[in-house]
Amino acid sequence: MTQTKEHKPTERASGFLGVVERIGNKLPDPFWLFVILAGVVALTSWIGSTIGMSATDPQSGEKIEVTNLLTSEGITRMVTDAIKNFTDFPPLGVILTVMLGVAVAEHTGLISALVRAMVAKVGPTTLTFAVALAGVTGSIASDAVYVILIPLGAMSFRALGRSPIVGAMVAFAVSSAGFNASLILNITDVLLGGISTSAAQLVDENYEVSPLANYFFVVASSIVLALIITAVTELFIKNKARELVDHDDLDYSELTFKESATAPAEQSEEELKEEIKLEPQEVRALWFTLLAAVLSTAAYFILMFWPASPLYSPEGALEGPLIRSVAIPIAGIFFILGIVYGVVAGTITKAADIPEFMAKGLKTLLPMIVLFFAVAQFLAWFQWSNLGIWTAIKGSELLQQWDLPVYVLFAALVLMVALLNIFITSGSAQWALMAPVIVPMMMYVHVSPEVSQMLFRIGDSPSNIITPMSPYFALALTFLQRYYKRAGVGTLMSLALPYSIAMLVGWFLFFVIWYALGIPIGPGTPTTYPA
Repeated sequence: MTQTKEHKPTERASGFLGVVERIGNKLPDPFWLFVILAGVVALTSWIGSTIGMSATDPQSGEKIEVTNLLTSEGITRMVTDAIKNFTDFPPLGVILTVMLGVAVAEHTGLISALVRAMVAKVGPTTLTFAVALAGVTGSIASDAVYVILIPLGAMSFRALGRSPIVGAMVAFAVSSAGFNASLILNITDVLLGGISTSAAQLVDENYEVSPLANYFFVVASSIVLALIITAVTELFIKNKARELVDHDDLDYSELTFKESATAPAEQSEEELKEEIKLEPQEVRALWFTLLAAVLSTAAYFILMFWPASPLYSPEGALEGPLIRSVAIPIAGIFFILGIVYGVVAGTITKAADIPEFMAKGLKTLLPMIVLFFAVAQFLAWFQWSNLGIWTAIKGSELLQQWDLPVYVLFAALVLMVALLNIFITSGSAQWALMAPVIVPMMMYVHVSPEVSQMLFRIGDSPSNIITPMSPYFALALTFLQRYYKRAGVGTLMSLALPYSIAMLVGWFLFFVIWYALGIPIGPGTPTTYPA
């Protein structure tokens, strides 16, 4: 009889990992972080005004002085404009609108079916790439991609005779480290674009960063990241996983995707394949959804380019309402596709289901909405005090004195983001913190906000997979322990680090090549900001 191995509790990480964990645990919740920072801005504005902090705008030649917020007038403005700061915060309305459509697609089962369809009919040699590509695109499901894809990846690998540990790691790597790339425009594009717009308007009040700003590059990045993950998996991770475990450590009873099913301790390959196979009704629904997608996309472009269209712009399609307010068509297309899928698949049985799904989607955004209230006040105060523009001008002057080659500057920004992300794991919170300084500073050295935003995305995602501060690191560890009982933080770290390093380096080098060739990173997206 095989002896059951005792499950050892996860030990507290030591060394560098332990330092990261201890420092990260001492950081306040992002909401309180921005409340504290807003207080720091107010106090610094008083100090800066008292000592006469000022800078000269290199574009207009205007003298910019730090303004004291702790005056009767300043405090009154903080109170009276608090609601306006919140409601006018660019990402708020946009992300709520887009989520109304995405929520319908998610809760009808469309997104889950699409992910399963991408991996259901592949062979062992192409499975890694299929799961990787599905995971990158699965970011349209936001944080739900972790819960969907990690067990699906493990189960798919097991069904084709490969290690479920490797499958779980591929799914975690691509869901987390590839979060900022996608074949399909998603919430991340909308959210970051809104924050970048707020930051860019510290320099140019009319500047807007479109949700499509990075679209060309992130689509190409999806393929590149899937290839990088495939290479790391096949050349290193599969051998590393084999060294770590033996068959007695694997618990196949947890390899089930459907919440209502409980797999037996020993499943055949065919039974495991059944867990991820699409039902005939789901397949039929996907075909109808594909037809709806083609028709919706055709209608979008007709309305954009047809001169008789009420949404046609004589200044060009990129200046038209369907691009400038792209959140509306994004929400609309997701809404339509979700309804088509739900009606055909039977997940929508009555009209009331649709607003119920939309409400469920908005519930997932409640923590972000709470955070946005604090972020909006911080950014408004940062702008009113002129500390943002002062910091950007002084930072740009320093960069000009250093005269760093542009690619060294880019590499430094990516590395700084990656390191900071170890401690501040919320991408939106981190960009809201960095953008008011980074975006204007880079604009003053003639780098467009869209490029700065893309560099942030490159630095942000790959380090998500290696920080214990992320709640999804703990989620991935929980899943890993289902298949390898002795797994601890160090186990997950040893499997995740190769992915993180390879994706960070590979993705940045891909951007350098793209930038050097002068290829636009999005429709109508400039790579430089005019002097």
